[in-house]
Amino acid sequence: MALFALFAAAALQFTPQTIATGLTGGYQVLAVDMNKDGRPDLLALASGLPELVWYENPTWQRHVIVSGMKRMINVWPMDVNKDGTPELLLAHLFENEAARSAGAVSFLQYDGKAWTIREIDRLTTSHRLRSANGLFINAPLTSASAVAPEYRGPTPLVTYDPANFERRQISAGDEGVLHGLYIFDWNKDGRDDILTASFRGIAVHLAQRDGSWIRQLITPGDPSPWPRSGSSDLAVGHLGKQRLLAAIEPWHGHQVVVYRQTKGQWQRQVIDDTLTDGHTILTADFDGDGRDELLAGFRQGQRGVYLYRQEKGQWRRQILSEGQIAAAGCAIADFNADRKPDIACIGSATANLLLWTQN
Repeated sequence: MALFALFAAAALQFTPQTIATGLTGGYQVLAVDMNKDGRPDLLALASGLPELVWYENPTWQRHVIVSGMKRMINVWPMDVNKDGTPELLLAHLFENEAARSAGAVSFLQYDGKAWTIREIDRLTTSHRLRSANGLFINAPLTSASAVAPEYRGPTPLVTYDPANFERRQISAGDEGVLHGLYIFDWNKDGRDDILTASFRGIAVHLAQRDGSWIRQLITPGDPSPWPRSGSSDLAVGHLGKQRLLAAIEPWHGHQVVVYRQTKGQWQRQVIDDTLTDGHTILTADFDGDGRDELLAGFRQGQRGVYLYRQEKGQWRRQILSEGQIAAAGCAIADFNADRKPDIACIGSATANLLLWTQN
């Protein structure tokens, strides 16, 4: 049953462009300035290819960062040495099955001529990488002992200090598949906090002044029985001054869900239940009205990218793409310097990288 409405007002207008094809197992795309020219480039990771690449804005020339890799699953930039070029943390040798997943984590650095790479850790099913408060964050997919389809067991969440790459565990409070990882100053204290989405729901890990973290459950997510419980991907947005949580539920799920707080309780609203293999969700104010829209990508069925805008209290869906891309990951940035947010998505089964610039 579709819970959204079609747009009554004029839809947002975008111009599509194919940036690349042949990205076998396309999984993640990031908007990152890779060459210090002030423009966001596209860092693209495809799990089925041995090369990690980036595409240079505005010509979208392809550059190879490193080759000879196997089963890359996530990458994250952070300018550790403050030279303007980001260093990269890369998770590779990944498998969904914990027993077969080496979970390698490597650090990549550019010396002005070439990239160097060195392995800094192995943690089973290393899957999602981010950075917070000057630390790299690694969220494995499951515990080391997890077995499909239940994936039972506590899933670790760890940090690496780039000064020495010592691994420190933040928490093992998430359980089952931990698929969503999002960095946001949740309690407005000036420090990055970490939000996670797992079979146990959406939780926040609050950064403390002494370097420790406190985990708090925000919402249990989808109330279905395990292993269809909890949440899969998440983002934080705003409708004016009101904060919202946007989520894909359950794991690789069919629902686009919005959470808003009423009288101290987070109320769950399913705004679309027609996705197949939902895999990414983002928020941005595309129309400049001070209220965020939601962007959801999914990999199977109609496979594509949908945009959701709230209008007169009702969420309305716009089809950005259907059939052209099995969207595994998306990024939002102003790619053409017109002060409007644009969209890039990478496709898994479709093996492509598409860009939509807003008209």
